[in-house]
Amino acid sequence: MFQLEQVCHFFNVFTTISTAVRKPHRREQLMAKKVRKRADVARFLDEVEFHDAALLSYVTSAIIVPAYSEVKREFGIIRAEYLLLLCLSHFPVLTAQDVSTLTGRPRNSISRAVNRMLNEGYIKRVPDPEDGRQAKLSIRAAGRKLHSDVAAFLVTHQEKVLSVLTTTERKTLEKLLRKTAIKAAEDM
Repeated sequence: MFQLEQVCHFFNVFTTISTAVRKPHRREQLMAKKVRKRADVARFLDEVEFHDAALLSYVTSAIIVPAYSEVKREFGIIRAEYLLLLCLSHFPVLTAQDVSTLTGRPRNSISRAVNRMLNEGYIKRVPDPEDGRQAKLSIRAAGRKLHSDVAAFLVTHQEKVLSVLTTTERKTLEKLLRKTAIKAAEDM
């Protein structure tokens, strides 16, 4: 009988403790994880040795990575393919080397993009009369339409991340990034 009382007492104590210190629900765990993640990212970005580059990289990744994942899923093209269409939408004729220079992407990924976009009918290629090793590329109507659709999609992702800035902050950011980008292009 004494053992039964001990077991009952232990059960009551255990039930009281486990009710008071219940395991958090899955939603609460995810919320806590998000808060920790934000705190960890902020701390990391404050402490990293190459502070400005880390900030630029993080913001760029926050826009580009999810956006291009969705672009691939929605439109069936990868980043290099879209960058090719982007460049050809703003310049009437370019070489693959020009696109590589404008985007900072490796020549081999641009070459693969050229071949796929040619096969899909988004761009056209003609031999360069001045340099037989090069070909001149231009965009077709279908490529221009695809560019327009993808660009609108990317603008939405960009606005989502940058919406925290005021108009004045946004203009200042653009001015500073442009100045930095031009310097980076000179050094490449």
